Amino acid sequence: QVQLVESGGGLVQAGGSLRLSCAASGRTFSTFVMGWFRQAPGKDREFVALITRNGGYTGYADSVKGRFTISRDNAKNTVYLRMNSLTPEDTAIYYCAATTRPIPVRSSLGYDYWGQGIQVTVSS
Repeated sequence: QVQLVESGGGLVQAGGSLRLSCAASGRTFSTFVMGWFRQAPGKDREFVALITRNGGYTGYADSVKGRFTISRDNAKNTVYLRMNSLTPEDTAIYYCAATTRPIPVRSSLGYDYWGQGIQVTVSS
């Protein structure tokens, strides 16, 4: 079992930046592949980024590649999502997720634990 709590969301102008954090507690953080997903109003939840247990591999959705960076600090039990060059299309609730599966997956069905989500709003 692991508990995930996101922070760092808010309102930002287009072109701006935000850094989301997700603090984990419970099971050993370094045993989880971590992911970020987002859900905009009226849309399905979509994959944003993932990072493997030791941070050696990261993956991104095409829509955020080159703008977003996922990272983790296993000593602090925290995963981060740095978001640059934000656009109104990035407006969504962002969720942190964890999976015990050793192979990183981009489907939300592959994740066992979820945070409560945090709002990111980008104004034009």
